[in-house]
Amino acid sequence: MNTTLGKLSDEPRPLPAILVGGFIAGLLDLTCAYVMYGVRMPRGIARGLVGNIAFQGGAGYYVLGIALHFFIALSAAAVYYGASLKLKFLKEYPFVCGLFYGIAIFLVMNLIVLPLSAIHFKGPFTMHGLDQGLLVHMFLIGLPIAYSVRIFSKSN
Repeated sequence: MNTTLGKLSDEPRPLPAILVGGFIAGLLDLTCAYVMYGVRMPRGIARGLVGNIAFQGGAGYYVLGIALHFFIALSAAAVYYGASLKLKFLKEYPFVCGLFYGIAIFLVMNLIVLPLSAIHFKGPFTMHGLDQGLLVHMFLIGLPIAYSVRIFSKSN
């Protein structure tokens, strides 16, 4: 029996936890955004960085929007993983913590990131928009990140 393989599988693996969680959350959110906002949605994300030129420029702005979207999702996964190193309950209770983390991401994006971006969005928020945004962030972003961190952070 090879004990080395057994030891490797029991060690925490930050890179897979962050990459898998961030990629799944990013893909689910991107798919949902395409359905809700249409195919120009990546240009809307790029607009947050470069302004309205994102809708007038070429395919590069489209790619930039997708890259920014996944950068944000991977960053959210990295933050959750980093926090889980000190706050062990984040790994022990991924369902509840993932739902609350999704709410936190929604609040950060809508109350800090978007107002400071080139979009300068500060509201007003509709009840439908709040409900939809919270549910998407809770179930399609928070949960995949929390469960990925739990799965890849196993250490016995």
